[in-house]
Amino acid sequence: MRASEILNKANHRDFEYPKRPWKFYQEWNKAIFLHWEIEPELIKPLLPKSVELDTINNKAWVSLVAFDMNHIGIRNMPKIPHISDFHEINIRTYIKCNGKSSVYFLSMEGSKRSSCKVLKAISKFPYEHSKMKRTDFSYESHNSISNNSLELIYRLQIEATKKDATDIWLTERYAVFQDYKNKLIEYDVHHIEWPIQPILIKNLELNYPKFNHLINNQPNRVHYSEGVKVLTWDKRKHKL
Repeated sequence: MRASEILNKANHRDFEYPKRPWKFYQEWNKAIFLHWEIEPELIKPLLPKSVELDTINNKAWVSLVAFDMNHIGIRNMPKIPHISDFHEINIRTYIKCNGKSSVYFLSMEGSKRSSCKVLKAISKFPYEHSKMKRTDFSYESHNSISNNSLELIYRLQIEATKKDATDIWLTERYAVFQDYKNKLIEYDVHHIEWPIQPILIKNLELNYPKFNHLINNQPNRVHYSEGVKVLTWDKRKHKL
């Protein structure tokens, strides 16, 4: 699917994408979503003061997303050798800022040291390196920096998921706000609506010491997606 075709599919968004040209291309493939419903008071202390926690039915959510990051590149340039393809795990929560339903990352891990180093410098996202391995039915990660670990065995279900309002609320997010030093970094993104299908979790052993009060081995919802092609606009900076 070409960029023009991706841009033409925008009816699923709750706000318009920027009129200025997009800058980065990437793909988020074979994505596993694990979602936990939590009390808002548990997550508020971890957020910058300049963003508002987003809730649905008076509950906040935290999600772990494990996927393959592929084909990262700058518009009209070839993809960057050695860093463009890797496994990634991020832990995110859901916020509102500047009138946009958005994502805030609590943690980001990548399977390549070079990718983490370069993307952290460019994006200002909190990347750390973690040793990762995945197959068609498993995903493993061990981070010696933060003592994080994930061991997941799963099976995919054939049928497509009939999304409800919470499924859409959790997955259709088209902006990211991240604090960095004394700035709030804003990214706009765009992709087609996530195609999601059921996934059966056969075994989950999760240990993220910093976030064990938020996430555990029994997520409230799970999703799987073959992936989306993503256009991203250059970052904008705001004062905290």
